[in-house]
Amino acid sequence: MFTGIIETLGTVKQLVHEADNLHLTIDSLITGELKIDQSVSHNGVCLTVVDLNGSQYTVTAIRETLDKTNLSDWKVGDAVNLERAMKLGDRLDGHIVQGHVDQTGVCTRIENANGSFYYTFAYDASTHNLTIEKGSITVNGVSLTVVDSQASHFSVAIIPYTYEHTNFKDFKVGTRVNLEFDVIGKYVSRLNALRI
Repeated sequence: MFTGIIETLGTVKQLVHEADNLHLTIDSLITGELKIDQSVSHNGVCLTVVDLNGSQYTVTAIRETLDKTNLSDWKVGDAVNLERAMKLGDRLDGHIVQGHVDQTGVCTRIENANGSFYYTFAYDASTHNLTIEKGSITVNGVSLTVVDSQASHFSVAIIPYTYEHTNFKDFKVGTRVNLEFDVIGKYVSRLNALRI
């Protein structure tokens, strides 16, 4: 369980394919505080630490994860949003984030709004995921508030701090991102779909 409040950025150092799996080695300031078997959110994807080596650690993504996320787009040198799992009893500064990406989306517009930024993302609405105005959405692991909710796209506003301390500053039109929709909204949508 995560909050969507990014702790730090990591850097992809190595990508190793083994059968259908992808082993990702990340260099990070928090590596010294990690342990084997710990869950860490990587651009919103919950992955388990399987190896530690100095300032670097390794996680493994299986085929299911690669199919539903943008991990297969990653290259050595890419910046990755990192968050360790929430501690019981801590403040929930973002919103409840599971680290289970629902689907990817594509950045379709970036607008500099005189000190802040507006990003618009399109996604495949046939999956029945949805957003609502002022509802929560997770983009690459960042907890955000929806400011423009449409059937197949939405926008979010980014403050300068978030822009500087996440990989949002690297986004361009066409960048593929990981989306996790609000967990409560997903249950409501599913229950509504099951009505006879």
